[in-house]
Amino acid sequence: MKTLLLSMTLFASMNLHAAIKVGVLAPEGTGWAKNIKKMATEIKDATKGNVELKIYYGGSQGDEQDVLRKIRIGQLQGGIFTGKTLGEINGDVRVMEVPFTFNHDRVKALKTLEAMTPFFNQKFEQNKFKNLATFEIGHVYFVTQKKVQDLNSIKSLKIWTWDGDPIVATLFESMNLIGVPLALPDVLASLSTGVVEAAYAPPIGIIALQWNTKVKYIVDFPISYSIGAFVITNSAWANISPADQKIVSDIAKKYEKEINSGNAKDNDDAMAAIKSQKIEFVKFSDSEIKVAQGYRATMIKKLTGKLFSAEALKKLEAEMAKK
Repeated sequence: MKTLLLSMTLFASMNLHAAIKVGVLAPEGTGWAKNIKKMATEIKDATKGNVELKIYYGGSQGDEQDVLRKIRIGQLQGGIFTGKTLGEINGDVRVMEVPFTFNHDRVKALKTLEAMTPFFNQKFEQNKFKNLATFEIGHVYFVTQKKVQDLNSIKSLKIWTWDGDPIVATLFESMNLIGVPLALPDVLASLSTGVVEAAYAPPIGIIALQWNTKVKYIVDFPISYSIGAFVITNSAWANISPADQKIVSDIAKKYEKEINSGNAKDNDDAMAAIKSQKIEFVKFSDSEIKVAQGYRATMIKKLTGKLFSAEALKKLEAEMAKK
């Protein structure tokens, strides 16, 4: 009995080593990737090597769908995902990305995201994932080759669509938009050839994907607010000792704030760069906000109970009602 107790004590006192392999689409050298690399180094140092994040950058493990599939079969333990893929793990997070929810109010959007995160995290854990950090990617805008005057005139354009995204599908269905499904790398060439006449992305995406070189207009009326998160499996999290879990959580939260501040600045800089390239900013009248809210209401009816829960919607509306 003494031998058994001694063995159990020694086992409990041992530091668990966790090597966590993470797939990331962001290429090395970007601000986002640099911060993730710094975070990984700080976590390894602070846990005395007990927790090691092995980050695979630039889509080397495939696109987000590939990374999630590899997580599910155990080849990877985590990933940094945008809303579409996060929604496959936890549909409630997509309530943040319903079009025409925040309009231009980025501060309100970020505060709402921060307030909703504990609720989202509970749902992640129920679905066997631990959310280490939640990110804002930014407002999403239409870029076009033809000038449009209002939401109704967008209906005449051939618009690239990210196939398989229920939010995008519902937006296009509700607004009667013409969608052209294409792989993301094919959009640039398709804008050149006229296969598509418009696309949508946050400013940092517009610049990174070089769409700014193929369009003449940006619609200064945000479609939605895009988010992301750094998640690992519950089983990988369980391999980390409680003391090291606290260290990892604290460091991840620190870098969450740094990355979000960096993303906000990068989006502002990208908007300035777009302006400097003589791309015309098209502003819609205030009356279009009311039109947009009508579309939003239609989409909420279609998505509630299918993509996200009524509980998630209720929490969102409560947070948005706060001053």
